[in-house]
Amino acid sequence: MGGVEWSVCADAAAVLDATADCVAVGVDIPIGLPSGVPRRVCDIETGARLGRARSSVFPAPPRPVLAAASFADACAVARELTGRAISLQTFNIGRKIREWDALDVLPDRVVEVHPELSLRTLAPEVEFAPKKTARGAGQRIAALARWVDPATALADLPAGARLDDVLDALAASWSAGRWARGCAEVIGDEIDERGRPMRVVL
Repeated sequence: MGGVEWSVCADAAAVLDATADCVAVGVDIPIGLPSGVPRRVCDIETGARLGRARSSVFPAPPRPVLAAASFADACAVARELTGRAISLQTFNIGRKIREWDALDVLPDRVVEVHPELSLRTLAPEVEFAPKKTARGAGQRIAALARWVDPATALADLPAGARLDDVLDALAASWSAGRWARGCAEVIGDEIDERGRPMRVVL
């Protein structure tokens, strides 16, 4: 069983500072970004593996889309570059994508993860209910109990923490730990135009 400590970071740079001594860091945000029409292989394959839960995958947009000031403008840029608009959910996480993309240097210890796929890899026999339901939360806690003691992990959460976000963070840490141990599964093996990996680590 692993130990858990919680901290809240204001932005991507603060995450790097807080995890400077960590061997691996799992980030639930697209890192490498596509440049045009083709979607990232890791997004396509992650969605296929999630099946009915594929809606939790927000395909990474090309970089110029992230610069748009409004949802309408972002959709217009996306249509011009890829032939299709982006979802409102993708637009809403655009600020966080920009934070990570703006970093001059991205340490090798930082890897992109997808918590829902991590949980299904940790507990492949479970048919997970939506994560915001009581049943879904219980299933996720039970799955994570195979790796960490939930009574300890959830005992002293930061003020204002949402349970679904906390469980996602634990699932991300599970995948990061596998990466650190050299036993992670990697979905996708592409490099974007800035030289950053487009992959999801399980």
